[in-house]
Amino acid sequence: MRRRTTNVFSLSFLDAMTCGFGAVVLFFMVINAAVGTRADLVTGDLKAEVDRLEQEVLEGHQDLVELRNSVREVDQREAEASGLARQIIENIEDLQVELATYENTTLAEEEHVNRLMADLKSLEESNRRLSAGLPEEVEPPGDRLRSFVGDGDRQYLTGLKVGGQRILILVDASASMLDETIVNIIRRRNLPAARRTRAEKWRQAVATVDWVTTQIPQSSRFQIYTFNEEAGSVVPDSDGQWLDGGNKEVLDDAVGRLSRMAPEKGTNLYRAFSAIRGLQPAPDNVILLVDGLPTQGRASPRSRTISARERMKLYNKAVDELPRGFPVNVILFPMEGDPQAPSVFWRLAMATRGSFMSPSRDWP
Repeated sequence: MRRRTTNVFSLSFLDAMTCGFGAVVLFFMVINAAVGTRADLVTGDLKAEVDRLEQEVLEGHQDLVELRNSVREVDQREAEASGLARQIIENIEDLQVELATYENTTLAEEEHVNRLMADLKSLEESNRRLSAGLPEEVEPPGDRLRSFVGDGDRQYLTGLKVGGQRILILVDASASMLDETIVNIIRRRNLPAARRTRAEKWRQAVATVDWVTTQIPQSSRFQIYTFNEEAGSVVPDSDGQWLDGGNKEVLDDAVGRLSRMAPEKGTNLYRAFSAIRGLQPAPDNVILLVDGLPTQGRASPRSRTISARERMKLYNKAVDELPRGFPVNVILFPMEGDPQAPSVFWRLAMATRGSFMSPSRDWP
């Protein structure tokens, strides 16, 4: 009898192995599905936390940008404030230097002013005594188109001759005409124009011009020039032209325009005397209303302050520019810290055969 051959890899064995492998795969798939679900749950929470953190970081960046912009703006404002503070400090220092310059008037200069004032009072007394013996009517009656009524004693001004065919009234309209003291001038020069026109010293100068125009003969021609850093007529578009002294409306208009002007800027006597050359024909009588030596000349000033010696040099150069051939009648208004002005303007009046006077506060 033939023996049966045994095969270890029989169909039953393969079935058992296949079923075992399938069971393992099924078990693995079940476990893997549970792990995936758990991982999704855990990962979802973490992603939400990451998104929240990313949002906070983004908001933090935005806040940081805003803070940087704010810091930049604050730095810019600080720089502007620092620049403005430096400018204010420089202005204060300039004003202190300017005040110190004017306050350094020596006792000798004050004594010189007092002597000149005493001489002026003596001359005024002499004029009053001489005028008392003159006839009251020096000129024929009815020769004046305008009248002026004032409170002051005008008898001592009889030495001023408002005559001639062409009369030029030259008025200082610089900031120094706002007051008699340096401190008050500095205070007033930054006021609005409407308040500067009401300054007492300027109103007296305007009233003086008003009185002078009442003395202009009807047959004469006239012009009113003002000067500070520039010079020109108070009547627009009339530079270099003579106005009709026999026309009351023209006289009133010129004086009215002068009264509405506001003194400002520096004193440039060189420009004033140069402007006389533009008048054709030349004047035969000049009446100069001024309160002191010039502070500017032909060239622009290099400094905000100026010494008495430099002002004297500017005056001499201005006089060199003055045309010859007519009298210069000087009406000098008071000014603190300028002791040389009375003597030099008196010499100018005497050299040109004009007159010199300093009116009292109640005139005209």
